[in-house]
Amino acid sequence: MFRIFGPPGTGKTTKLLDMVDKALGKGMAPQKIAFLAFTRKAAHEARDRAAERFSLDPKTDLTFFRTLHSLAYWLLAVRDSQMMGKNNYQELANSIGYVLDGSSSIGEEEEWRQSTTEHPILSIINLARLKCQSLRKTYDESEIEFSWVEVSYVHQGYTEYKQREDLLDFTDLLELFLVEIPNLCPRFELCFLDEAQDLSPLQWKIAHAIDVRSKKFYVAGDDDQAIYRWAGAQVSQFINLEGGSEVLSQSYRIPRQVHALAERVAQRIENRFPKKYLPKNEEGSVEYINSIEQIDMSKGEWLIMAQANYMLSPVVEELKRMGYLFERSGYRSISEKVSAAVNGWEQLRSGRDITVAVAKAIYGFLSGNGLNVARGKKKFILDDEDTVSLKTLQESQGLNIGDDLLWHQALDRLPDTDKVYITAILKSGEKFNAKPRIKLSTIHGTKGGESQNVVLFTDLSPAATRHGDQNDLHRLFYVGMTRTVTNLFIVDAMDYDRSYVL
Repeated sequence: MFRIFGPPGTGKTTKLLDMVDKALGKGMAPQKIAFLAFTRKAAHEARDRAAERFSLDPKTDLTFFRTLHSLAYWLLAVRDSQMMGKNNYQELANSIGYVLDGSSSIGEEEEWRQSTTEHPILSIINLARLKCQSLRKTYDESEIEFSWVEVSYVHQGYTEYKQREDLLDFTDLLELFLVEIPNLCPRFELCFLDEAQDLSPLQWKIAHAIDVRSKKFYVAGDDDQAIYRWAGAQVSQFINLEGGSEVLSQSYRIPRQVHALAERVAQRIENRFPKKYLPKNEEGSVEYINSIEQIDMSKGEWLIMAQANYMLSPVVEELKRMGYLFERSGYRSISEKVSAAVNGWEQLRSGRDITVAVAKAIYGFLSGNGLNVARGKKKFILDDEDTVSLKTLQESQGLNIGDDLLWHQALDRLPDTDKVYITAILKSGEKFNAKPRIKLSTIHGTKGGESQNVVLFTDLSPAATRHGDQNDLHRLFYVGMTRTVTNLFIVDAMDYDRSYVL
């Protein structure tokens, strides 16, 4: 394996894609190239770029541009019905007589959707498998608030349920694939594996097995940005990997002042791969502040980050008070439905037609039962793409109000808090239906992103203060500050004893 170390903003992904382009340009068959990424977004970016540049069919020519999970799913010929779903987790809970409630999510790949649960016991069971170590050892290393008897009981029930129902979860895919690689995985002329610092021991085993079947194998990443050890990532394998290496030495993102501070933080990390890279030819700025109230965020793009999600809640209230539109964890501060309803009503008042989809959004905030809408008239027969006018809605859809009412008067079911917030947005000169300029995220949630202006909170959660590994914290805040394109604002912590000092 040959390692490519890509410090922040040095164009690691571009480097890999250029290597793919060069190989294709020399006539290498696209089916002989594998581009394995940690996320579906990265895999698709590489696939789509190669397809466009060389007029290839992504589905037939670039079949090995995937995530590891997707590759396993595809080569194992697994069906969607074989994957654990939301109902299966509920059936599991019922069958073992143990409450497994907790947040759930849908994992999506090219071919399947699978429900997962974030219940602590199931999470620790999965973590043990990813780390290729015993469940007892993983349990002893954790801070889970469940007894070993409970964890062991759920583990046995979970294993038996999947066997009985012939079902698989995400980690099963990897474990089965590892065994079957000699039989299923083709031989490659060229293979790339991106974000290698985030691979778990189980994924590293798969990588080494594919390496045996590849003429050239490149792994890319940055050990200084390894912030997923808590999820099973084993950065030491990337650092100590045998073979040659290359360090990309020019950042196209980070200005000089931010780079200088980031380098000081990187030097705190123990057992790192030594590397040097240059900042871009701009000074930038680093400013220490006590509160976001000291910043003028009326213009430009902003990224506001904290170590823990709950720390962003006070920021949300402050941004609303200031009348700023923002996005938090992928969700707009004013939902698309509210934006569509308010904007749609003002379009109707100005004499313009709107789509039925927008009309449905408006009706969702109108009182029915003969008040603003006649009884039984909230259902539409027309398709969402069809257009309607104010007159049509009044004559055919039971609308009892006219264009003399402003949006905050007409949409009487819109919460007062939303009305006050939208009014503040309009007063500040923002457009409430625009793409948010300001984004809020945990540092983990924004890895790979960047912004002209970055605001970084230095507060630490109680758990991070008590048990957080210092190297993990160094890497985490290194990632946070290196999202900066121009200006970095560091917010002083509420409690110095529970903070990360920059």
